[in-house]
Amino acid sequence: MSKKKVIVAGATGYLGSQIVKELLKQGADVTAMVRAGSNRSTLIEMGVKYFEVGDMMDASSLNQALSPDHGFDAIVASAAGYTRRKKRDSAKTDTVGYKNLVDATKKAGIPRFVLISILESDKATTVPHFHNKFLIEKYLREEKQPYIALRPGAFLDQTPDFIIDKIKKGILPTFLTGTYGIIYTPQLAKYTAMAAVILPDTELNTSIDVGWERPVNEKILKAAYASVLKKDIQAKPVIPSFVLKFILPIVGKFNDNIYDMIQMIKWIDTGIYISKNTEKQKELFGELPTVEESVRHYCSDRGLI
Repeated sequence: MSKKKVIVAGATGYLGSQIVKELLKQGADVTAMVRAGSNRSTLIEMGVKYFEVGDMMDASSLNQALSPDHGFDAIVASAAGYTRRKKRDSAKTDTVGYKNLVDATKKAGIPRFVLISILESDKATTVPHFHNKFLIEKYLREEKQPYIALRPGAFLDQTPDFIIDKIKKGILPTFLTGTYGIIYTPQLAKYTAMAAVILPDTELNTSIDVGWERPVNEKILKAAYASVLKKDIQAKPVIPSFVLKFILPIVGKFNDNIYDMIQMIKWIDTGIYISKNTEKQKELFGELPTVEESVRHYCSDRGLI
């Protein structure tokens, strides 16, 4: 059977590069879509041989990058404008940019669009960057572009990774007080690669919750780290409660990113940010990761054990 040809938008990002790694493991023929000035060295070292220049805010560049001449079997979209990790990123990437990408994908006749969405994004009407993902799922349906949307919860790991230095000191930095769904980035990358090259066409046009076998909270994560590292772990809020309650709301009136973050924390802490269908994930991707094995995987990857 011939290799699946997959192009990855957002390939130079933290999640995108790990998706590329998993696609290569799956035997896919991977093309990275990059902006003109992007550093390709890490992807080249991973074994990526093909690159297409494309910018999600430039529709004409996308039409060229995704040209039918390439014969792509799938496109994976993991770009995220909200994070603004690069100077040219903006929230428009998550709306206008993604619509441009969907339009170019449909025009090219690519039969599968794998979207990294967000858990329960259809209900997150007060959280702009969460709800924007649902709007792109909706747009894919309206445009009749075949797709699979993976909906992860919060990420165990961060970039830049400030958690490990704290954990070494016996401190678990926490943003949230409620209970929520969670995943480790390499796990999501593996599921994404499977969605691009392995899942049958019968699973197209669907959204799939992905995460661990149960939601977590501060207490559960603290216990998992303590068990894995065999040391006492104390939780400490990253943002003091008085700052979150009184200072950030004022700042948020003048800063869209801060406003979005405040709304996100409030919404997640209501307890709605939890997978409603773990059986679907188990059916398609195998046994769900446990809390402790995921924390062990993370600590091992970071050289703590």
